[in-house]
Amino acid sequence: MRFRTPALTALALALALPLAFAAVPAGARDQAPATAATGVPGVDAAYFSPEFWVARAKDPDAVLMDPAAIQARNARLFQVDDSMYDLAALPATLSRAQVAGWIDGLASPPSRPLWDEDGKPVPKATLDAIVANRAMDAIPASQPARYGMAVRRAMLRTFPTALRVFSSDDDADIDRFQESGLFPGAPVAVVHASADGKWLFVVSERYAAWVEADAIATGSRDAVLGYGAKAPYRVITGAKPRTVFTREEPRVSELQLDMGVRVPLAPPPYDQPVNGQYPYTSWVLELPVRNADGSLGFAPALLQRNTDSAGDFLPLTRANILRQAFKFLGERYGWGHSYNGRDCSGFVSDVYHSMGVQMPRNTSDQSVSPAFARTHFEPGDSRAKRMAAVDALDVGDLIYIPGHVMMFAGRIDGQPYVIHDTNGGSFLGADGVPRSMHLNGVSLTPLLPLRFGKDHDYVDRITNIVRVAYDK
Repeated sequence: MRFRTPALTALALALALPLAFAAVPAGARDQAPATAATGVPGVDAAYFSPEFWVARAKDPDAVLMDPAAIQARNARLFQVDDSMYDLAALPATLSRAQVAGWIDGLASPPSRPLWDEDGKPVPKATLDAIVANRAMDAIPASQPARYGMAVRRAMLRTFPTALRVFSSDDDADIDRFQESGLFPGAPVAVVHASADGKWLFVVSERYAAWVEADAIATGSRDAVLGYGAKAPYRVITGAKPRTVFTREEPRVSELQLDMGVRVPLAPPPYDQPVNGQYPYTSWVLELPVRNADGSLGFAPALLQRNTDSAGDFLPLTRANILRQAFKFLGERYGWGHSYNGRDCSGFVSDVYHSMGVQMPRNTSDQSVSPAFARTHFEPGDSRAKRMAAVDALDVGDLIYIPGHVMMFAGRIDGQPYVIHDTNGGSFLGADGVPRSMHLNGVSLTPLLPLRFGKDHDYVDRITNIVRVAYDK
């Protein structure tokens, strides 16, 4: 997702046409040629097909990690990465210090000016009321661990409010109170409620934050944690398909299921109507629903068989990495999974999730997680060392610069290309002046020479390269 720094909004993605480095002097690489027909230098419309890149990949169908290795590394991730939460390991009783630590650890009260969507300053009294709504004094000395499940796509927030706030009066995209998202079926520990009762503070496997109370159904520990282990099941492999419309059960009608969501199949029989429709052309899913009293229930829902789903997580191959990533191409950038989309780290983690791979949520955690093989760079590392690592990139490798992550897609004439979810866009003109664009979505771009401001390209600012498709 991101580092929490105002500098993120100033990140410039410079997009210059990839030239043959052997034939072009190093100084000429920063010169942007005429804009391509796509409007993005260096990108042809033919590049938008994943098969274009699959054909260039080495051994595209080779399995890079088998399911057993992926499961073992997922288990290790929860053991060694402090950004992950093993809900099954939570104690039966939670102390006030632990709950308050989660809430205070998410964010301090705002200390800088913030603006609303209309570009107007948010009054201090409004911010104070939002902070007070956390009801910190109401946290008991101890409480039993409670569990719940997301029943729809829901936003995780910094504070218990839906108010969108921004760091400047001319920014209406990067909501500083937006953290991440939950998908239907995601298990959570419910540890606190806001003073107005409209928000719950929850701990999910990858994030602890505030969520609207009506998006969570509370249930027993066994029901919540056991849901994800039920079989048989379907794994959503499309970008964000929806269940079939149903008048009879509106709670699961046209419900969005994002890539990587694992949903158990409802028990048989299937020889009678489900939600008013004979189900033989659909998969019958068992989805969580919220009852009138807030408790957890389950209801059948239909997912068309021609919808992009699979009977298990996809094999972890270069071809599948590419095909899954390109299903998001053109989706609007959404900071913290807002705008019904995702951001840079949400994009790469959702792609890998469809192959059963768990990852931390934010770039700051992904880039340094001890569970993954990575190459680290210090600011003073040489250009030669960095270029050697770029030359060794494999499909699916993740390239981190401050506040951003890109996925390596392949090479054209030896030049590296990446697919990434970005809200920026600029290239360096022939006069040496950055030319701004506004990609604002999942984009395919050349890596060299993407610019980090006028004087540095992205290679200069690489902090880590992570090879996800590798059993450390």
